[in-house]
Amino acid sequence: MYETFKLIGESVAVQRLREDVRAAARTDAKVLITGESGVGKEIVSRLVHAAGARAAFPLVTVNCAAITETLLESELFGHSRGSFTGAYKDRAGVLEMAHRGTVFMDEIGETSPRMQSLLLRFLENGEIQRIGTTKANARVDVRVIAATNRDLLQGVLSKTFREDLYYRLNVIHMRVPPLRERVEDIPLLLDHFTAMFAGDYSSPRLTFTPEARVLLMRHEWPGNVRELKNLVERLTVRHSGETPIGPGDLPQEIRRFVEDSTPSVAPRVNPAETLFHQIVDDHQSFWTIVYTPFMSRDLTRETLRALVGFGLQHTSGSYRDLVELFHMTPSDYKRFLNFLRKHQCHMPFQQFRGGATRQESASTTQTPPQRPPLVASSSW
Repeated sequence: MYETFKLIGESVAVQRLREDVRAAARTDAKVLITGESGVGKEIVSRLVHAAGARAAFPLVTVNCAAITETLLESELFGHSRGSFTGAYKDRAGVLEMAHRGTVFMDEIGETSPRMQSLLLRFLENGEIQRIGTTKANARVDVRVIAATNRDLLQGVLSKTFREDLYYRLNVIHMRVPPLRERVEDIPLLLDHFTAMFAGDYSSPRLTFTPEARVLLMRHEWPGNVRELKNLVERLTVRHSGETPIGPGDLPQEIRRFVEDSTPSVAPRVNPAETLFHQIVDDHQSFWTIVYTPFMSRDLTRETLRALVGFGLQHTSGSYRDLVELFHMTPSDYKRFLNFLRKHQCHMPFQQFRGGATRQESASTTQTPPQRPPLVASSSW
């Protein structure tokens, strides 16, 4: 069951995530889990804890966005009697209570600068200082797993998140993919949730017509797995289960494709083409929107190669022009080439000369969107 900490799905993304969980469970290193709301970041944290050496000890979850800064400090570090109104007795924080276990800090990106400073100090020495005391009360052994749906690197650049804390937390990084990136797992999730809620509510198990399944596969699922789970629960409660769920039983936001009678999944967006548009049209830097996600394993080599192919087609094979096109400085030329070679993404420029690519490169370098000729711009 989803609630008993299983990753449902057989997509490449889920298989890779399972491998990451197994690797993280073999160590005591800090883990940073990123992903959109509703993808199952807490489930991943519980899997890491349950498969590791600390499984016999507590896993304590703290939602950093759900409580105020003062209460969060008390929740994590504890307080002494009389330290603030309502502090009638000494109280240990969850970091002490989770000694030898794991603390899962959800929405770490919502913490204040002061709280970030306190967390950094704790991560450096493991010492607990309760509110209202002037010296450390204890030293604890706790594994920290943090999660966020925010871009922490962007927070570092905008000075809303401490860079030193980011690198303290980001020892092992796992990205939980959104549901729209693993649509092939939707049938398995549907089967899982329909069985689960049929048992919970002692009702017949739901079935879906082919037309309804097509619409479910085409929905973008902004709420991810949580949205799908809530939908199945709502349908289980409202529907008798005697007849299959059809398009008319689905919410309006899912039925918006009902006028399209083609029983196929909506075309997937090419990520390399999307990045190409963001760089060229929106004047984004390659180092910001490509290099950083690639190093965090949020982009694949295939996407990077395709993006480079788009760029080289545009510049007729010139890497120097490609540096300018991708909004890097001329001094970044060698760094850019070394990066591509290191990760096997450097492509021979000869195949892009003459305005056409060779036949053997067609599968890697697709035809890029048409763009005006590359010119120098004083506004860049």
